[in-house]
Amino acid sequence: MTNQRNKDVNESRKKLNEGEPQKRNTRKPPTKNQRGDTAKSSTGEKVKTTPAKQSAKQPPKQTSKQPSKQTSKPSSQKSSQRRSPRKQVEVAAEAKNAAGDSALKIIPLGGLNEIGKNMTVYQYEDDIIVVDSGLAFPEDELLGIDVVIPDISYLKKNASKVKGIVLTHGHEDHIGGLPYVLKELNVPVYGTNLTLGLVENKLKEHRLPKTKLIRIVPGQIIKLGVFEVEPIRVCHSIADSVAFAIKTPLGVIVQTGDFKIDYTPIDGQKMDLHRFAQLGSEGVLALLADSTNVVREGYTMSERTVGETFEQIFRQATSSRIIVASFASNVHRIQQIINAAYMNDRKVAFSGRSMVNVSNVALELGYLKCSPDIIIDIKDIDRYPENEIVVITTGSQGETMSALTRMANSEHRNMEIVPGDMVILSSSPIPGNEKSVYQIINKLTQKGAHVIYESLADVHVSGHAKQEELKLIHTLVKPKYFLPVHGEYVHLNRHKELAEELGMNSSDIFILSNGGVLEFSAKGAKIGKSVQAGRVFIDGLGVGDVGNIVLRDRKHLSEDGLIIIAVALSEETGEVVNGPDLISRGFVYVRESEALMDGARSVIDAELKRCFSKNIKDWATLKSSVKDALSQYIYQSTKRSPMILPIFMEVK
Repeated sequence: MTNQRNKDVNESRKKLNEGEPQKRNTRKPPTKNQRGDTAKSSTGEKVKTTPAKQSAKQPPKQTSKQPSKQTSKPSSQKSSQRRSPRKQVEVAAEAKNAAGDSALKIIPLGGLNEIGKNMTVYQYEDDIIVVDSGLAFPEDELLGIDVVIPDISYLKKNASKVKGIVLTHGHEDHIGGLPYVLKELNVPVYGTNLTLGLVENKLKEHRLPKTKLIRIVPGQIIKLGVFEVEPIRVCHSIADSVAFAIKTPLGVIVQTGDFKIDYTPIDGQKMDLHRFAQLGSEGVLALLADSTNVVREGYTMSERTVGETFEQIFRQATSSRIIVASFASNVHRIQQIINAAYMNDRKVAFSGRSMVNVSNVALELGYLKCSPDIIIDIKDIDRYPENEIVVITTGSQGETMSALTRMANSEHRNMEIVPGDMVILSSSPIPGNEKSVYQIINKLTQKGAHVIYESLADVHVSGHAKQEELKLIHTLVKPKYFLPVHGEYVHLNRHKELAEELGMNSSDIFILSNGGVLEFSAKGAKIGKSVQAGRVFIDGLGVGDVGNIVLRDRKHLSEDGLIIIAVALSEETGEVVNGPDLISRGFVYVRESEALMDGARSVIDAELKRCFSKNIKDWATLKSSVKDALSQYIYQSTKRSPMILPIFMEVK
């Protein structure tokens, strides 16, 4: 009986075990909404955009319900995504485990430990997206260099993986390097209306009209490989600026771009703080935030305060021309200058190539609004009384070739500064430009102009968030990890301290350098192996052909000058037929230094005779010996070290 009872029990267990999987298989398949499938991912296209609702009160369903990754993966991964809609970063652990050992990489190629040339790379397995492609303007020691762009060697090695470039806004430090990058990478570019309007102008200049430009709006979802990029409206010193919420297989990354919190923006388009808060409540893996103004306490003033100052200044300037220097891309500032001019019955003329280009694009796209008869050509300003003229020009940073600098140097083809002119510098000097700016102020004052700048009146407000605004973004987003970007090291480090003051652990904050790699996996975040990064110099049409050696030679020439030694040697005997002749450039004036030059010729003659006596006749050795002997003589005589260039010629 015992054996029979055991047999019955075993058969019951067998039936129960066989019945469990059968019961699970009878469960109804999930609906489309449960699967998280949307029209945008059902086409099979690699890149497709899908508009979503822009209302802050009714966010897109995809944003809160849709799982982080929708590409084809094993069924076990899909199942885990269906069961776990992401509400907290910790809840996303199930999706992380399903992703296996694959790492999400954030790779800044520019914008860290510097101001400008912002570029950030996101990579997951074989998919790469790039946020921004900016340039930087050269420092004083980069002699002859026009602009500096990021080194994109890493992107060129992985060109087939790059799905697209997304742009936060239209400033040069975020879009200026794009034409050079697109010559190497044939990928689509995504940006808002004004941003792409400015990009189109650049691409025409560089003869790249075939680039695929795709316009986006805040709230839209952009599918780029495994990434889903959502633009979020922010305020900045240029219209149509956005931040990005980037959905990845391991969580959501928020990159703010450049921003400030302006509650009374000129165009009425307020920053979408509700969306940032919503993302924070759903769970944000990491935050990348603008650090440019983090060392300044308080809040950045609204752009409208500048408009009020302009109106007051224009009312008081009853008998003079007004010249306003500003950043060409600051369309809101230009609008306020136009408004103040209109209220005081003045005509407006634009001066400076970039100012003319940007204003034309902004007028065409409707970002600048004014009566057509208020705008006149700079060539026609002499047809109007001085108290009816406003000139909006470039040159607020004292740039050498800018329109304002040419006016101050009496080199402008259409106008010259005269006593009584009022010049307003509506900007603050970028770090490193202070000397150039004050040189312009001095020159303008010497010409009799009345110069107004930031320290004298509220003629400029920053476009970057100060400490209290940054604290608000951190509090709303509540990231698990934080990466400060956009700034010198002092800015990045202060932003780290600010995040720690708000309660973040130091171990969850990462300060990188350009080329550094931050890797996210199921185990957390860590610093990975760096990639090649750095600066590429643009000199005229040359891209990268000027390196450190060339810059060293330019610096040497600029500091010490050049001496050229010309010697003619006999083709038959190899002996000196003529010379040595000495040519000095930037070293000494030969006619006033005859004794020094005669001594130099004697040293060269003696060195050549010494070499010939030892039967040394190969030119390389002769040049090296002559160069060393002359260099020693000149240093002993003058304590200077000019560049010495021997030239040997063979004659019959």
